[in-house]
This record gives sequence, C-alpha cells and structure tokens, in this order.
Amino acid sequence: MARTPNKFAVLREPDYRRLFLGRTTSLIGDGISPIAIAFAVLDLTGSATDLGIVLAANSLPLSALILVGGVWADRLSPRVAMLGSDLVRMVAMGLIAVLLISGTAEIWQLALLYGIEGAATAFFYPASTAIVPQIVPGHRLQDANALLNLSRHSGKVAGPALAGIMLALGSPGTALAVDAATFGVSAACLAGVRAPRLRSAVAESSFLSELRHGWREFSGRSWMIAVVLSAALSNVIFWPAFMVLGPTIADESLGGSSSWALIAALWGVGGLLGGGLALVVRPRHPLLLTEGLIVLFALPVAFLAVPTPTLVIALGALLAGAASGLAEVFWETLAAQHVPQESLSRVMAYDWFGSLALEPLGLALIGPLAAGVGTSTTLWIAAAVILLCQIAVLSVPGVRRLEYRPDGPPTPLPPLRPVEIGD
Repeated sequence: MARTPNKFAVLREPDYRRLFLGRTTSLIGDGISPIAIAFAVLDLTGSATDLGIVLAANSLPLSALILVGGVWADRLSPRVAMLGSDLVRMVAMGLIAVLLISGTAEIWQLALLYGIEGAATAFFYPASTAIVPQIVPGHRLQDANALLNLSRHSGKVAGPALAGIMLALGSPGTALAVDAATFGVSAACLAGVRAPRLRSAVAESSFLSELRHGWREFSGRSWMIAVVLSAALSNVIFWPAFMVLGPTIADESLGGSSSWALIAALWGVGGLLGGGLALVVRPRHPLLLTEGLIVLFALPVAFLAVPTPTLVIALGALLAGAASGLAEVFWETLAAQHVPQESLSRVMAYDWFGSLALEPLGLALIGPLAAGVGTSTTLWIAAAVILLCQIAVLSVPGVRRLEYRPDGPPTPLPPLRPVEIGD
C-alpha cells in the first residue's frame, strides 16, 4: 500500500512534469496520424501500394537522418532537438490537413509532407530517451520511463479512438489538424523544461568523430547489437505487414476504419498494461524476459492472415502491445543505466537507425509482395520472421545475462584513440 504513491513521485519534478504533459499530448496525435494517413490514402486511390509508398516516404528520411539527429542532440541538447522537431512536425501535419480538407491533396503531396514529418522525427527520437536521465534522479529513472511508456500507450488508445470518431463524423483532414495541434502543445511544454547542458571532450570533436565515438559505445555492447539486429529484421516485414496490410484487410473485409481503430486501440491498451507492469517488476535479467515476450508480436499478424474476427485480432494486438510496453521501458532504462549520459543520444540514434533502416524498403515492397504471393502468405512470413529473430537474439549470452542496475553509473568504454591518417 505504501509503495504505490512512490511510483508517481517523479511527477513532482517540475521539468519532468512538463515533459510528461507535452509528450502525452503529442503522443495522442501520434496515435491519430497513422490511421488518418492510411484512410486518407485509401480514400484517394484505394491502393495498398500507394499507402506503402506514403509510409515509406515518412520512414526513409527518419532512418537516413536519425544518426545526424543523435549527434546534434548531444551537441546542442536533447531539449532543443525535441523542440525544433515538434515545431517542424506541427507545420508539416498542418499542411497535410489543409490539403485534405480543401480537397486538393494528391499522393505525391502527402508523401512529401509526411517525409518532412519523418525527417523532423529523426531529431526527436534519440533526444527523447537522452533527456530523461538529465532531469530525474537515477533511482527514479525506471519509474520515469515507465510513466512515459504509459503515456505513449495511452496515446495509442486515445489516438485511434479519436481517429475513429473523427473519421466517422468528419474526415482524415480534420483528424490530422488535431494531430498538428498536439505538436504545438508539446513544443509549448518543452519550452519550459530546463535540462542541464552536458559537456565532454567529444562535444568539441568533428561531426564524424562524434559519430565514430557513438558507434564504439553502441557496438561495444553485444546485447545492444543483438537486439537491434533482431529488430531490424523483424521491422522489415512485421510493421509493413501490420501497418499496410492490416488497414487494407480492415477496409475490405472487417468493416472499415472503425475496426482498424479498435485493433490499434487495443494495441495501446496492451502497452498500458505492459507499462503498468514495469512500474512494479524489477527482474534481475530484463532482456531475457522481454525478448522472450516479443514472440507475441506474431499473434496479430497471424490472426490477420486467417483472417479471424476483429475482436480476435484485437486480442492478439492487446497481448503484443503488452509485450511491447514492457520491453520499451526496460530497454530505455537499461540503455540509460549502461551508457554514459553524454553519449546516450548518439547511442540511441544507432539503435533507432539499425531498427528502422530496412523498414522503408519493407513498406515500399509489402504491397507488391502481397499482390504476388498473396496477402495471407505475406502475413504468415511476417509471423515466422518474428519467431526466428527472437530465437536468435535469445541465443546471445549478453542478452540473457545483462543485469538491472538501479543505482550503478554507466560504465564508459576505454577512451577513443586519436584518428590517424589512413584510418
């Protein structure tokens, strides 16, 4: 009874509270945008291939620029990187909303503006992990990450629910206008955050030297390499299958946008459950637990492959979302515990880059692949890839043995030797 309030004590930190409120608002918008974009494209052309192209246009610059975003977040500050990202994303999504509401939108315009949104997001993701240990005490780090994860998945519940309502009563353009407004709220909250500037010898190095330093911090940890490689292989087919073929199946045979909004919302509910569990669970070997649970990602795509009724698919999404919510909290906490703060943005940029690098290819090819071998076969392939990747990642000793470190400082790698001619 006495321990429960302590889990929320981190919200008494003023800077964390501002970050939490801003992130919560913008994450609701993030829950709206994928559904609104999907049905905007399907309304325009009805083509899964076109939807894949628009999503790839967002994912490609995100993957291409995320290493740059990580360096600049460490060089300037995570707060500045996040603030600039929010402002650019507000403008890009606002312009998409105007085009859709005015009835003048074309696929190339959606792809271009959604690509700009993806480029700005590349500067947000690494910084959003790195800012947390700067503004909360170390002993509250997992609680802070768990609450942000609850916020993230609350957005995945509230966002799809709002998207379903707005698509039923209005249009995709209206939903995306709301999404743009949430980025403005997030920027206003971030403007009030005061995070310390961390200085290091690396901060005064060249851009390439900083990238090289971040690579050494990342690649020197076998557990991080294994998990990111597994994510890269899974993401090349899992998320494209789920995000492109899922709405297409819902549009054709499950009742349309309301069915897909329910499935997406139940993923978010699962994430809430996983994030809530992370507030109370402290396993000695977190990755051993979470990487084993990631096999649950295979459930919703397998259920789509059959296909089963909407409620069954939504149940699969609920379980997968719970695994995702728990895994995200432990991953971000472990990274903050085992990587020096002054390098964390760059290290997390390599994490994001590795995880997402192949996703644009998958998004662009998933429609033609489904047309060639069949939608059901493509979904079964996605489920099989997830299972094989998790078996492989659990075979790595570093993944199974990495320990939770509640108070211990990150252990830096040996100093980087000077770069010589011929390196």
